[in-house]
Formats: sequence, C-alpha cells, structure tokens
Amino acid sequence: PESIQEEAGDLLFAAVNVIRMLKVNPELALDRANEKFLRRFGEMEKLITQDEKVMSDMQLSELDSYWELVKKFEK
Repeated sequence: PESIQEEAGDLLFAAVNVIRMLKVNPELALDRANEKFLRRFGEMEKLITQDEKVMSDMQLSELDSYWELVKKFEK
C-alpha cells in the first residue's frame, strides 16, 4: 500500500541522515554492503552446489544455516 511505501521512504531518508551525521558517505556505505551481500551469496551458492543441493528446493531455515556458515567463515 502507498502508506507503507511512504513510511518506508521516510525510514530510508532518516537512516541516510544518521549516516551522514556520522560522517560516512551513504552511497559508499550502500555500495560496500551490496558487495558484501553479493560475495556472501556467491559463497553460499558454492557451498550448496558442493553439497549437491538446489537452492529452490531448500527451506528458508536451511538457506539461513548456509548464510550463517558463510558469515562465520568470513570472520
């Protein structure tokens, strides 16, 4: 609904303002977050393929387990 979309926009606007107050470039921060997501997702796909599974056949809880595993390996 339009009201939810408007509230979501307000939330994003507020988040960008907080980020700017912290002297961080919001666009750069978003770019880095996107890169991190893509890297993690790619690693998750590799692990799933190695385990001879198909993502579209998996439950969300199982996908979450792979996601957490990838995050753990990154640290």
